[in-house]
Amino acid sequence: TFIFISPVVKIPKELEKYMVLLEEDFLKEEEIREVVSEFLEECSLGSLHEKLMDEIVVAFKGLSNLEIETILALDLSSRGTIDRETIHLIIEQKQQMIRKAGILEMIPVNEGLEDIGGLENLKNWLQKKAVILKDMAKAKKFGVELPKGVLIAGVPGCGKSLNAKASAKLFEVPLLKLDMGRIMGKYVGESEENLRHAIALAEAIAPCVLWVDELEKAFAGIGGNGGGAEVTTRLFGQFLTWMQEKKSAVFVVATANDIMKLPPELMRKGRFDEIFYVKLPTREERRKIFEIHIGKRRPDDLKDINIDKLVSETEGYSGADIEGIVKGGVESAYVNKKSNVETEDIIEAIESTHSLSEVMEKEIYEMERAYKEKKFKCASDE
Repeated sequence: TFIFISPVVKIPKELEKYMVLLEEDFLKEEEIREVVSEFLEECSLGSLHEKLMDEIVVAFKGLSNLEIETILALDLSSRGTIDRETIHLIIEQKQQMIRKAGILEMIPVNEGLEDIGGLENLKNWLQKKAVILKDMAKAKKFGVELPKGVLIAGVPGCGKSLNAKASAKLFEVPLLKLDMGRIMGKYVGESEENLRHAIALAEAIAPCVLWVDELEKAFAGIGGNGGGAEVTTRLFGQFLTWMQEKKSAVFVVATANDIMKLPPELMRKGRFDEIFYVKLPTREERRKIFEIHIGKRRPDDLKDINIDKLVSETEGYSGADIEGIVKGGVESAYVNKKSNVETEDIIEAIESTHSLSEVMEKEIYEMERAYKEKKFKCASDE
């Protein structure tokens, strides 16, 4: 009997009928718990609190026995203990896995829900999902299914990408970005293999947030003729099947400017838990956006700036427009050697900026009408 060990499956045709293929899966949670417990016992560290042990076990998912023991030994030698800080070291190790693979990108997460002005419906929905994802074992025992993900569509520059980052921070998990440009290969079958590898990697890193940005561009050309379109159609089918059958704690956040260009099967129940559309910010949302961006840059000036006036002057402006306006106003005050930023500085920036509703008036109207017809949920309080 011959036993061949390899990380890649490439069996010569002549040997196929003589061979049995055995795949080694990632360690299960019980097996990880056993490895951690044995290490603690060997090092006479006692036992961890049950909740902390659960968090560390979940964080180790996707790593091998050797990697788990190495991280524990490294943390013990550098800090002399195993505690919640160990999770940060585990995430660093997972970042190394992502970098080595070169298919997904791990995005650093600094923004939270508090950095998003408005979109209360979407934020409340994400907070409910966070309750499940932060204690998956308890939720499963109760009969709750793991969340699949959310599709956020709508007007450019109104916080879709920011929500993807904020959701990862809220769930306290890594944020992975799937870029279809990295997936597409030049050889037959290479693109499909890359997508399978990317999905397997995301599942190994899980729990995590997988962000698919500009979904309509990622799968552009579906159903068309020609080699490129056929590959995209196959990739889209592969992605949909995975979304439908997914059992892992990979929470997919897909963002798109216009999902009406995508096939209807993407939007049926079972793919995503919910579809939200984001419209131009309301008066109250614009107020919050101004307060967030001025507060970040000039917190001491905020109380003296007439926010009501700024809100009245920015009807039809997107969140990105408002951020640009605040940046311009702060820059203008600095260049003019002022000691503080005044309302007039920001008003000047508003006057020199064309709102998104001016630039894309027809497209925004059509988009909003189509989303309402499809009964998609609005991300804002209406």
